[in-house]
Amino acid sequence: MDYPDQTVGAARKRQRIRVYLADDHPIYRQGLADAIKGRPDLELVGEAADGRTALEEIRDLEPDVSVIDLAMPELSGFEVLNAIQRDKVDTKVVVLSANTESEAVFRAVAEGAVAYIPKEADRDEVCDAIAAASRGDVVLSAEIQAGLASEIRLRGKEERTPLTPRESDVLKLTAEGLSAPEIGFRLHISAATVKTHMQSAYEKLGVSDRAAAVAAAMRQGLLE
Repeated sequence: MDYPDQTVGAARKRQRIRVYLADDHPIYRQGLADAIKGRPDLELVGEAADGRTALEEIRDLEPDVSVIDLAMPELSGFEVLNAIQRDKVDTKVVVLSANTESEAVFRAVAEGAVAYIPKEADRDEVCDAIAAASRGDVVLSAEIQAGLASEIRLRGKEERTPLTPRESDVLKLTAEGLSAPEIGFRLHISAATVKTHMQSAYEKLGVSDRAAAVAAAMRQGLLE
């Protein structure tokens, strides 16, 4: 698929919002891509069906707005979001997801998303959100705002779980998307020791997997 030449004049770049689209559902992605192309204020500069490709191209293109699905192969939308923030990539992120649970919304916003749009939203709503995000506006529907507020209240009420410094370090690196061997290399410990610390953190947080551990730790402010 052909995309606009990246060497177009500066005037055109100022007039149109450069958009990157990442979604693993081909029919949905194509429909939204067509809607973006149909808007005179938007310019689709690239698209991907997996998170790893999306992250590489977003780093390279630095679009004004990146529209990212959360559930993607290779890297999840959360991992892409985290890497964009960590690497200080100059793009505004609009999360587009069928998951509207307050925990997912909280995590996405905490990791830098400026908009969270349900996939059931019509294409005009998504395009309007892209335009608003490019201006730095935060775009959340009333339903999502209510869920986010509830999650923040819950987070504030939860008693902070006493993690050891090493458990906290392991969780922080897990939130960045690193694997056990990568975390071990970073902390100069074995992958088996990393897994031991993770299991201990799971038990303290009352969870059974990485994603739930990171979400619980974020709610309690343990990753700040």
